[in-house]
Amino acid sequence: MFKQKKHILLIISPILLFLACHPKTSKVRGNNYLNFVNPLIGSGGHGHVFVGASVPHGMVQLGPNNLTKGWDWCSGYHDSDSTIIGFAQTHLSGTGIADLGDIIFMPVGKLPSRPMKDTASFAKTYFSTFDKSTEIAKPHYYQVKLKRYQIEAELTASQRVGLQRYHFPKNSEANVIVNLEESVQSILSRKGTLDAGIKILNDTTISGYRISDEWAKDHKIYFTTVFSKPILKHQILSGADTVYAKEANGIRLNTILNFENDNQPLLLKTGISYVSEAGAALNLKTEMPGWDFEQTKAKAEEAWNKSLSKFDFEAQDSTIVTQFYTALYHSQIAPSVFSDVNGDYRGADGKIYQAKGFTPYTIFSLWDTYRAVHPLYTLTDERVADYANSLLAIQEQQGTMPVWHLVGNETGTMVGFHSIPVVVDAYLKGFNLSQERVWNAIKGFEDYNQLGLKDTREQGYISADQESWSVAKGLEYAIDSYAIAKFAAQTGKKEAFKTYFKSSQNYKNYFDKSTGFMRGKLSDGSWRANFNPYHSIHMEDDYVEGNAWQYTWLVPHDVEGLINVFGGENKFTTKLDSLFTVKSDLNEGASIDITGMIGQYAHGNEPSHHILYLYPFVGQQWKTAEKVCEVFDKFYKATPNGLIGNEDCGQMSAWYIFSSMGFYPVNPVNGMFVFGSPLADKINITLNNGKKFKIIALHNSATHKYIQSVKLNGKAYTKSYIMYDDIMNGGTLEYTMGSKPNKAFGLTKTDRPVSNP
Repeated sequence: MFKQKKHILLIISPILLFLACHPKTSKVRGNNYLNFVNPLIGSGGHGHVFVGASVPHGMVQLGPNNLTKGWDWCSGYHDSDSTIIGFAQTHLSGTGIADLGDIIFMPVGKLPSRPMKDTASFAKTYFSTFDKSTEIAKPHYYQVKLKRYQIEAELTASQRVGLQRYHFPKNSEANVIVNLEESVQSILSRKGTLDAGIKILNDTTISGYRISDEWAKDHKIYFTTVFSKPILKHQILSGADTVYAKEANGIRLNTILNFENDNQPLLLKTGISYVSEAGAALNLKTEMPGWDFEQTKAKAEEAWNKSLSKFDFEAQDSTIVTQFYTALYHSQIAPSVFSDVNGDYRGADGKIYQAKGFTPYTIFSLWDTYRAVHPLYTLTDERVADYANSLLAIQEQQGTMPVWHLVGNETGTMVGFHSIPVVVDAYLKGFNLSQERVWNAIKGFEDYNQLGLKDTREQGYISADQESWSVAKGLEYAIDSYAIAKFAAQTGKKEAFKTYFKSSQNYKNYFDKSTGFMRGKLSDGSWRANFNPYHSIHMEDDYVEGNAWQYTWLVPHDVEGLINVFGGENKFTTKLDSLFTVKSDLNEGASIDITGMIGQYAHGNEPSHHILYLYPFVGQQWKTAEKVCEVFDKFYKATPNGLIGNEDCGQMSAWYIFSSMGFYPVNPVNGMFVFGSPLADKINITLNNGKKFKIIALHNSATHKYIQSVKLNGKAYTKSYIMYDDIMNGGTLEYTMGSKPNKAFGLTKTDRPVSNP
């Protein structure tokens, strides 16, 4: 178990060596929380995390792009790769589809006189390998040496500006390639770069833009870059004008800039904007008027330390501390600031708006993050109202609540309209949102006709012969309807409550009592034939990235109702037990996202994340403790392969953060956190209302994983959950841990979690 003291040797980079050799500690030393962040965790395997320099929730994620493209390079970087084509201003972190990774700068020495043989892209003519043993990766700073040119590159950032410093060797040419042709990866059915352009404004300044059709169909980004030395000469490469550029649709521009190599480093600072080149220039001038690299780096470090310090986490093993703070870091990359310093931003309708009363954000991976990331933010993040108001603004501009919002684009990725529970949860928890604006945004959900919702309204289920992913969609829509019903109940809208509560119960129409599974139902009301609960085909099934074993439990808003459709607690518990003991085999063609298997429980994908926490609803909290510890042990490691599935903009990490504290939000809008088994020995949390909440786990260890008793503010506390308001009032939660289950803890019905407290 990760609760044990143990020694781990990591030989990957200086920062990892430091962490591996760091002595065991029970407290972060010197309050430099970045000492316990390892951005390379999750950069291998299928974690897809961003590696590079940024500030919390910044517009810029400045980091390297590998030459390779593919699913495991969705962030632009993968631990298995040792190539670099340049340093891009933006990146996604942990997603399962690639985009961004654009506006690339690459320092080079002498360029080849002609492209390499069989070159498929300009980048293949100039890329370099790098030495991982000298790579330094921190949240606020990235350093690497390009072996081909013997150039050392350093990166840091502010919110909207990336700052780079290049050290050229003596007697080397000093060239910088600006590559607007490449990004991380184009989806095969999309066109990639549609248009791009570069202007040489003066001898130290360039500006430009890139417009692309990738995951975001209409992705517009603008930049202004200032260099610390004059540009001596430049060569603009476009279309057929050069052997280096790839012929394609529209204009694709790449530029080579030449500078004097006077044995002093070359610095370049790049402001970006999703509005205009003027906006990029304003962002640059406002945020980074000077050239002090060390000061900028220090400010970025300070920003991360301030953000991470909301949790003062103690454990016996420094590896656990590293995993916790790395998870916290990963949860704070997105959502990302989307407006310029003057408040201008590009709306979901393509128009330019002036933000009033809030800061717009983008990159909302809502199918993932509504489950735990956004409930986590409601504890400590002062931006919660901004996130919610951003989602409300998107609804006003595009006419529907967001599904997966990416730089001004609705990608429609995955299922459910889970901006609804995010906004409702923020409102119900008292964040500064207009009741009228929230209601105007969510009340029309019942009238949506797309993606199977018309079927849901007219017959209570989605016809599997008419709509793909019918079961997954239907179950997720029921959660959204529940959130609206909850809002309606709290604001006195009785008729709306009845309508949406009824829709929230539609999950029952997918449950087949004869098999004990949620399954696809045809237009005539019959079940889809040849049912196999282990079966999953990614694009053609009734489930998305899962099968019946995993989706049958996706009723976090009405666990009592799910227990009833099973036929009572005994049948429910027997079936839940079997989830973790049946074979883990998957059919050929199953989604590659189904990973982290314990039986058919799949921790590598989000629909499973709440399932471990269902046992307390039937009075068996101790079983949750066992399963949570098994997941800690098997699926979270302090290595590049340390995440069992896509990080998904913080959700894989948010599960770890909550579970480390000893509880998890099964229902994303009822303000209840269900107990599991804490990893932390002690956590001091600074809440976003300014109060402090302390968590203590007495006698905590690998063998003492079971909660024996709980105290809240010094008084005996017998419930197997805690409410949001109890946390936000401040105080102390104290677990006493033991080596054997206390099966009486949380056994009585009055002490069990409920869906509607």
